[in-house]
Amino acid sequence: MDRKEKIVELINQGYDNVKALSQYFGVSLMTIYRDVRELEKEGKIIRKHGELRLRTQEDLKEEKIDTCAYCTKAVDRRLEFIYHLKNRKVKACCAHCGLLLYKDIKEDEVEACMTWDFITGNPISCYSAWYVIGSSALPCCSPSAIAFASREDAEKFAKGFGGVVTDFEKGVEGIRELMKRGQRVDIKL
Repeated sequence: MDRKEKIVELINQGYDNVKALSQYFGVSLMTIYRDVRELEKEGKIIRKHGELRLRTQEDLKEEKIDTCAYCTKAVDRRLEFIYHLKNRKVKACCAHCGLLLYKDIKEDEVEACMTWDFITGNPISCYSAWYVIGSSALPCCSPSAIAFASREDAEKFAKGFGGVVTDFEKGVEGIRELMKRGQRVDIKL
């Protein structure tokens, strides 16, 4: 049994905070926080006001709005980014959060990924989309990442609003670089 599975078992037995789990395993608080964050993203637990508990069917019924798995904002269907995993979906509010989530999701679990073309609103594969990263247009999170079905449309958009046009893989790396704390980064993709 791996540590995350054991954490779920321990929460069920009454361990309701990170400090208690850290002491149980004899590891740092940061190690447990990372595990807890992953369990939250997987939808197995809820962390609220420092307390940990298992997610119940009642919780799922009460969640009336889809929220972003990365930043927790409400998901706007026109911008959403969806990873279809083997047994669930993980939604992000926009391409910015979707690209950031990619490194947190086990690649072998992803069966498909889709988002919406910014101009037409048509569904497109995240992997074949073109992204404008760091433009002055901010439809959701900052720095912006906006998805387009064609490179030509992305380049036209970047010409008017700035930003860098990139594919999925370079977009994942580029947005992560832009989000690093305390550093100003000029991306060249």
